[in-house]
Amino acid sequence: MDDAERFAAGPGGIEVSDERVPYPGSYLDSDVDFLLTPVSPEQAASLAEEPADKERLIQRGVRHYSQMITPERAPSPAYQSIFERALDRHALRTGRDLATLVRALDERIAGPITLCSLVRAGVPPAVALTRGLRTLGRDVAHYGLSIVRDRGIDGVALRHVLQHRPAAGIVFVDGWTGKGAISDELERTLADGWPDIEPRLVVLADPAGRAWLAASDEDWLIPSGLLGATVSGLVSRSILNERLSGPHQFHASVRLDHLAPHDVSRAYVDRVCEPMRRALERAHDVPDAGEVVSGGAAARKRAGAIIDAVAREFGIDNRNRIKPGLAEATRAVLRRAPARILVGGAADDDLDALRHLADAANVPIESRGATLHPYRAITLIADATRP
Repeated sequence: MDDAERFAAGPGGIEVSDERVPYPGSYLDSDVDFLLTPVSPEQAASLAEEPADKERLIQRGVRHYSQMITPERAPSPAYQSIFERALDRHALRTGRDLATLVRALDERIAGPITLCSLVRAGVPPAVALTRGLRTLGRDVAHYGLSIVRDRGIDGVALRHVLQHRPAAGIVFVDGWTGKGAISDELERTLADGWPDIEPRLVVLADPAGRAWLAASDEDWLIPSGLLGATVSGLVSRSILNERLSGPHQFHASVRLDHLAPHDVSRAYVDRVCEPMRRALERAHDVPDAGEVVSGGAAARKRAGAIIDAVAREFGIDNRNRIKPGLAEATRAVLRRAPARILVGGAADDDLDALRHLADAANVPIESRGATLHPYRAITLIADATRP
C-alpha cells in the first residue's frame, strides 16, 4: 500500500492518516486506545523545529508550543544504558507504587473505571494500572488523549470517551506533577465545559501536591520519564495545529514507527507489572489505600515557594521556563533549549541521565543541596527573547 492509498487529504492541504482511530500504538490492543489523529513524520515535517528555533518562536509569542514538534531521534546506546540501569534500580518501587494506586482506585470507584492517560507521560503507568485493575476483575478501559497547556484538554476525545463510558468513573493519569500546570489546565477545562467530570488526577509522584491520588509526594526517578516515544507506544507529543487536524478531529500525533527497533514500551510495562502483580497477590506488600497521597496545601505551598525563589534568583518572569522534578527536568533537556540545571546532590545516581544530556549540550549543572526540596532537579530554559 503506497502513501497515496494510505492517506487522504486533510485540513490545510496536509494529508491525514486514514488508518484506524483509535489505535493502540505499539501496545497491545487491550492496553490502550489512543484518541489521537495519527500523522507520519513526513506529514509533520513542515511543523518541525529544532529546540533553539522552537524556543525563540514560543517565547516571542510567534507560535504556541503545541503548534510545533521537535524531531525525535533514537536514544544513543549510552543513554539507553542509563535508562536500563534506572529501570533496574526502580522497577520494584514502580511496581509496588502502581499496586498501591490499583488498590486505591478499586476502593474509591464503585462502577466502571475509565483511565484517561495524558499523552505521553501518563501512558505507561495507565497501561500498567489497566492491567492491574483487570486482575482484580474490574471493568476498566484506558484511553490516551491530549491536554495542552493554555489550550485545554481535547474536547473531541472527551466526547468520544463519554459516548462509551460513564462520567462517574473517569480519572486522569499522568506520570508526575512538576509545578502543577497540567493540574491547573485540567481543573480549568473541566470546570468550563465538562461539569459532570471531576478533575481527578492520578500520578506516581506528586511533589507539587496537586494530585487527587498519588503513590508518593517524593520527587523520585520514574524510569519511563527518561524516554519519549520509545517508552510511550511510539507516539509523539500531541500537536494542536489546524494543518494536521480539524475542529472535529482528535489532536494530532506523529506515528514514530521508524523508532520501532528501539521501542521498549511493552517491555517496560511487562517489567513493572511483574512486581505490581506480586504485590497485589500479597496484601501486606501493598500499603492500605488510605495511605496514598491525596494532594495537600502544605506540599503545594512548599513546592510553590521553591519555584518562586528560583524565579526571583534568576529574574524569570515566565514560569514556563522553570521545569522542576527529575523527569520533567530531564525531558526539558531532551526537547527544549536549557540554560542551566539545578540539582540537590551532584553525586546522586538518579542524575545520570541529566549529567549525560548536560555534557552533550554543554549545559552547566549547579548543586544546591537541600534548598531545592521537594525537588531533586530543576532545569531552567534559556531566555530566547534576548538577542
